Order: sequence, then structure tokens, then C-alpha cells
Amino acid sequence: MHQKNYPGRPLHWQSQLLLLIVVPASSIWIFLQAMNEWTIHDPVLLQMAGISIAFGLAVWLARAATGYAAATGAIITACLYLCTPGWRTAVVPLIVMLVLTLAATRIGRARKEQLDTAEEKRGRNASQVAANLGVAALAAIPLTAAQLFTPSPRTGMASLTAIVAALAEAAADTLSSELGQVYGGRPRLLTTLKPVPAGTDGGITFAGTAIGCIGAAIVAAVAVLTFQLNLRTGAIIVSCAILGLFADSFLGAVFERRGWLNNDAVNFLSTLVAAIAAGWLVQV
Repeated sequence: MHQKNYPGRPLHWQSQLLLLIVVPASSIWIFLQAMNEWTIHDPVLLQMAGISIAFGLAVWLARAATGYAAATGAIITACLYLCTPGWRTAVVPLIVMLVLTLAATRIGRARKEQLDTAEEKRGRNASQVAANLGVAALAAIPLTAAQLFTPSPRTGMASLTAIVAALAEAAADTLSSELGQVYGGRPRLLTTLKPVPAGTDGGITFAGTAIGCIGAAIVAAVAVLTFQLNLRTGAIIVSCAILGLFADSFLGAVFERRGWLNNDAVNFLSTLVAAIAAGWLVQV
């Protein structure tokens, strides 16, 4: 939601830490699942491989991400498909999120280049992918004994809702920041509401916020149709994604501006806020 300043990434160790959390955890779970499904000749394994490879190649060929970033995206896609195999899969809202964010980064590029806030032409790097999609991948992995040994519809729904809320927040954040720079005019700092230059961490615009909320609603609506969720669950996903959107701007205004967090850490934490809130609320 805040206006991202891509050049000169400080605190690079935080980006590397996210990669060290997301990629190994996802890869180990994929390997264990693959070993289990290989012994029973489950076709899900081949489906997962085909979908994740196709996703990674499509992202790379579209120049939306570097090679390493595309590989990271493929691993995350594999996690989401293994958690929700078949036609009703979390890969569907993931693809919708990708299309929305890819369009948003390319709209008004000349304006963003003038502001020096345009995304690099080679696309996102691996840490950015982990920051935006890592929480969704972790939500797909059984992280508790209840999920692993005694799975239930209750824990399954919490996991699914957390996944979609994280994807919806990631879409909302990218749309609000990318299109807010083009259509929103001069941003204001969330914590003080004082005007700030475009590209300031924690800066928001009304237009950008509105567009971000619409993006979250689109991803949530696709998930509702895909998984045949009820309206209450859809409302939880949208509201938690918007909560994460404001958490992103708050973290940017308070912590990123002081040099305590970098943009990747802020993005990861904001999707985490959305996922935890959604996973908890859907069980209340």
C-alpha cells in the first residue's frame, strides 16, 4: 500500500532470511509429499509438477521475474497445489493475483520512472517473491500437530482462508502502491496524514487505497467461486486483506522509514497479519 522505493535496498539480510525460511520449508514439504504420493502412484504428483513448472516458465517468459524468482514462484505454486489439488485449487486465485499485479506494474511506467519508483525491467527477484507469496506457501504446509496428525475440516478451512487472505493482501498492496503513484496524486503519510513525496515509505493515496481494496475483493471473489465458500468467509478474507494493507503502510511509515525493516520484510509481515487474522476469524 505504501509507495515502494525500489532502488538501494537496505537491510539485505532480512530479504535473505525470508528466502531461507520460505524456500527450504516449502521444498522439504514438497519432497515429503512427493515421496508419499510416488509410492501410491498418485497423479497429483505429475499434476503438481506440470502446473508449477508451467507457472514458473510463464512468469519468467513474461519478464515478470528473474530466473531464480520464477523458480521460487514455482516452488510456492507446488505447495499451494499440493494443499488444494484438483480443479478447486489455490493456484486459481494465485494466477488472478499474478495477472492483476503484473498489469499494475506496467501501467503508467513512464510516470513511475519519472518518480524513480518503477520496478526493475528484469522483474521481481527471488526475495520479493518470497516476501509476497511466502506466507501463502507456509499457510499451505501443516505447521502444527493438529494439522499434521489430526486434520479436520476446521483446520483445513483455516489454512485455506489464510492462504487466500495472504494472496488478496499481496494483490491489494501491489495495486495500491503501483497505481496510487499513477492516479492518486500526492500521497500522505499514514501516521500523520501530512503530504509526503511520492515513493515515501508509508505514503498512501485515496485512489491507491480504493484500488487496493478492489484488488483484494477480486481475489477473494475468485476464491469464493473456486472453493464455493460462503459470503461470511469471503467477507473475512476481504476485511483481513484490507487490514494487512493498512498494516503494510503502518510498518512502512514507522519501521521502514527508520531503517529497521526493509520492503521485503514489511511485505512479508503484512501478508502474515492478513493470514493470521483470517485463519483465526474463520474459526470463531
